[in-house]
Amino acid sequence: MEIHQQELEILLSVVIATVLCGIVGYERESRDKPAGLRTNMIVGGFSCLIVSLSLPLVDFIHNYELHEAVKADPIRILQALVVGISFIGAGTIIKQNNDKVKGLTTAATLLYCLGIGIATALHKYIIAVGITFIILIINYSFTRVKEKITDDLGEGKVPD
Repeated sequence: MEIHQQELEILLSVVIATVLCGIVGYERESRDKPAGLRTNMIVGGFSCLIVSLSLPLVDFIHNYELHEAVKADPIRILQALVVGISFIGAGTIIKQNNDKVKGLTTAATLLYCLGIGIATALHKYIIAVGITFIILIINYSFTRVKEKITDDLGEGKVPD
C-alpha cells in the first residue's frame, strides 16, 4: 500500500482544523452550551475534509473523462456545507416559555467553525488561526459586555 503525500497533507489539515475548532468548542462547553467541544471539533474537521477532498474529486472526474456527465463546481460543495451546518445549528436554537431565544450564538459559532475548516482545507492557516481567536474574543469578551449592560439596565442605569 502506497502512502500518498496529498493524503497526509489532507489528514494534517483535518487535524489542524479539528484542534482549532476544539479550542472554540471548549469555550462553548465551559459555558454549558448545547453544541460544545465534540460538535465544534467535528464541524471543523468535517468541513476541512470535504473541501480538501473536492480537489482530488475534480481531478478524478477529469482523469476518468467524466466531465461531460458530471460538472465539477467546488462552490456547490461550500453551499452544501453551509446548508448542512446551518441545519445542525438550528437544532441548538430553543425558544423558552418567556419568549427568550437561546442558542443563536452557538449556532453562529458552528458556522464560524465551518469557516475555520474551510480556511484550513485551503491551506490558509493564518486566516484559520486568526478567525479562531476572533470567535473566542467575540464569545468571551462580548458576553461580559452584554452582562454588564444587562446588569446596568436592571439597576435602572443607562449604559454609557
